[in-house]
Amino acid sequence: MADDTTDTKSSNQMWGGRFASGPDAIMEEINASIGFDKKLFAQDIRGSIAHATMLAHQGIISSDDKDKIVHGLNTILSEIESGNFEFSRQLEDIHMNVEARLATLIGPAAGRLHTARSRNDQVALDFRLWVKEELEKTEKMLTGLIAAFLDRAEEHAESVMPGFTHLQTAQPVTFGHHCMAYVEMFGRDRSRVRHAIEHLDESPIGAAALAGTGYPIDRHMTARALGFREPTRNSIDTVSDRDFAIEFLSIAAITGMHLSRLAEEIVIWSTPQFGFVRLSDAFSTGSSIMPQKKNPDAAELVRAKTGRINGSLVALLTIMKGLPLAYSKDMQEDKEQVFDAAESLELAIAAMTGMVRDLTVNTARMKAAAGSGYSTATDLADWLVREAGLPFRDAHHVTGRAVALAESKGCDLAELPLADLQAIHSAITDKVYDVLTVEASVASRKSFGGTAPSEVRRQIAFWRARN
Repeated sequence: MADDTTDTKSSNQMWGGRFASGPDAIMEEINASIGFDKKLFAQDIRGSIAHATMLAHQGIISSDDKDKIVHGLNTILSEIESGNFEFSRQLEDIHMNVEARLATLIGPAAGRLHTARSRNDQVALDFRLWVKEELEKTEKMLTGLIAAFLDRAEEHAESVMPGFTHLQTAQPVTFGHHCMAYVEMFGRDRSRVRHAIEHLDESPIGAAALAGTGYPIDRHMTARALGFREPTRNSIDTVSDRDFAIEFLSIAAITGMHLSRLAEEIVIWSTPQFGFVRLSDAFSTGSSIMPQKKNPDAAELVRAKTGRINGSLVALLTIMKGLPLAYSKDMQEDKEQVFDAAESLELAIAAMTGMVRDLTVNTARMKAAAGSGYSTATDLADWLVREAGLPFRDAHHVTGRAVALAESKGCDLAELPLADLQAIHSAITDKVYDVLTVEASVASRKSFGGTAPSEVRRQIAFWRARN
């Protein structure tokens, strides 16, 4: 007896203090998913109602049993939504928690619900429905973000700012044109969302464990009832597929990257050194020690959320990369990654939409910066090509000499005397000064998709029509 006691104590110490009952406690801890998959309760109940309705329609269960099942499931839905449902870890997952409660509510009829299905196709359905709904939500949020940018672009179609390459002043552009660059980015993200919805718009229910079922089910009926285009076409792939989740995470990662680029620009632009924009107190915080500080914390946190989203994508790709067909328990680890990324993405889009609408733009500061760094040098080169007939490479060389001279004199190109410019090339006339202002530079860029205000307004009209 003493030896038995010693062995038990030793065993418990080996398993660790948290798992006082040994291996069974560890198995429960690693196996249970109810802590996170309870988020799928609405999708699980919706799928079960559609499945029960189809079973009755096909004569596989009685109409009376179907009515009991549907009533019981709606009761459970109300209990969960009102916070009066007690989830049990011993029942592992959302499916078994709902089924156990259904048995308590309606008795033996509950046991007929699982006819012609498995938890494998059930979880595939629940998760696919959840991701589809999340993608639809993301589409609406991106539409709102695009609308915010369109409003700012229209407001600032003529507001001149420096355009950058390598974060060095390159050529003058308008702030409206810069805003429209993000419209294009988030428009592509929204397009990817729409394609992802199309890709996953197939119903998994009825694939059963992996081989389908011998019952005369109607998978097209359940697909229609659940809002899917059609049923999936291969039962093995159906229960082992998580492409829809990976595609969601891929879209989230790309969108997050775009949000992070924008966040970085807001962080830079709001510094005293730039002073291009100012965020209100709604999207800023102060310093605990430096009273003058106003920190763009909302933008910084959006930038950081991208790291979490990227981590979720890599995690799920790693989980899936070595799994044989069909279902493996590894796939239980898919949901937390998607749930976390979805929450991060929603928050980041909402915060960025708020910041875009909240920004106070310092147009005077932007315009002053637009002329720095000899940003109209390309306009001088283009003038030499158009007016003096120089090959562009020669014009580039002449312009480089003009920039070097202006730099040595500590002035802008437009401030160089005509005599100095003619000493570099005799074909230069006083008409060159017409193209050396930032306003003239911007106005001249009328090529399709260029920064000229007229072209910016054309693109705004295009996007308003499709947003």
